[in-house]
Amino acid sequence: MGRHESSKKTRRLRVAYIVAGLFITLLVGMSLIYGERAEAGVATAPCSKTADAALRACRSETDDEYWINLGNCYNITDTDARTACEQDAQANAKESKDECAEQHDARLGVCEAIGEAAYDPVIDPSQFVDPENIGGSVAENAYFPLKQGRSWRYENSEEVNTVTVLDETREVLGVKCAVVHDVVALNGEVTEDTLDWYAQDVAGNVWYMGEISKEIEDGQLVSIEGSWTSGVDSAKPGIVMKANPVPGETYRQEFFLGDAEDIGAVQQIDGSATVSAASCIGDCVVTNDYTPLEPDVLEHKYYAPGIGLILEVDPETGERTELVEYHN
Repeated sequence: MGRHESSKKTRRLRVAYIVAGLFITLLVGMSLIYGERAEAGVATAPCSKTADAALRACRSETDDEYWINLGNCYNITDTDARTACEQDAQANAKESKDECAEQHDARLGVCEAIGEAAYDPVIDPSQFVDPENIGGSVAENAYFPLKQGRSWRYENSEEVNTVTVLDETREVLGVKCAVVHDVVALNGEVTEDTLDWYAQDVAGNVWYMGEISKEIEDGQLVSIEGSWTSGVDSAKPGIVMKANPVPGETYRQEFFLGDAEDIGAVQQIDGSATVSAASCIGDCVVTNDYTPLEPDVLEHKYYAPGIGLILEVDPETGERTELVEYHN
């Protein structure tokens, strides 16, 4: 065999190896992709498809974090410390994957409760009232009053939460919104400082249009995670309180996939609760509030007519956050 023929044969073998390698890589990739589909299920309806998409995003984020952590472990020269680092990375990845699955199950539960339709509320600015007129020429939502100047003070075993409807507005999606200042303090130190934007429509429903949420440690801003604005990066508003709540009704209070997905579910409209600053006997709206982002967290909320939220209860721990002061 001549030198040129041998060279040609070598090139053909190399090409064959490359093609075979690419084919194997493709098969493995398809296996991984369809394996995920088999595990998550191949959804066809918008709500369930959204849950599946969020699951894949969550898994991808977990994988990215795992490999970055592992890469950092490789740069530890001490063998025992490196091994411990790698084990921690694997344990954290497993925990995150489990959390992804739990969030996916919770999102599918939301789909069962609200239906499979795409969530795309139509916001027509002409169908909303001027927040400056609420409590004057425009009647307030009985359970979520937004008259400027109103304030509420809540306390639990650890924190103090002050909520005030400010004398200012903000426009979101062309809608003029009331601005509500929500401040949480622990031992006198502010830990959360939030501006919420609410809008009341002509039917009396109160919409949640977005927020700037600031987490503070030792007087320093450490995070604005959880902040969102309707119309920005696909974020959409939700209803925080219906004008006429109906028992059994479940609705989105906000929708910014992966960051803000609160859900409200009306349990009863004839509940009773008593706290130091107010009470409602047989006329309290009681809701279950939860989010797929934290599947283990649930809050029972009690709303008194003419006042608003007066009590939050954690059903697992029994922890109560009570209204202790209210200014009309």
